[in-house]
Amino acid sequence: MSGAVTDNAAASRFELAEDGAVAFAEYRVRDGHLVFTHTEVPDSLSGRGVGSRLAKGALGLARARGLPVVAECPFIAGYIRKHPEFQDLLAAS
Repeated sequence: MSGAVTDNAAASRFELAEDGAVAFAEYRVRDGHLVFTHTEVPDSLSGRGVGSRLAKGALGLARARGLPVVAECPFIAGYIRKHPEFQDLLAAS
């Protein structure tokens, strides 16, 4: 059904491949923070929870690496608002 979220460090993005398409969350590392800048889910994958699985996996990888998160991307910011278990990852303002 679903693949694992992977870090394509060369492209600075987390990816989730499914059914021949790839959803991704772009990031950059700045001052020891993981800054999410843009998330994209192909139309062929929309409405199937792929974006949420991508966000959950990417945030889990950030947690495992001990990197505080800055959610400049509205999708990632919205996901964190709806899932309090990830709010502790947000970098202090």
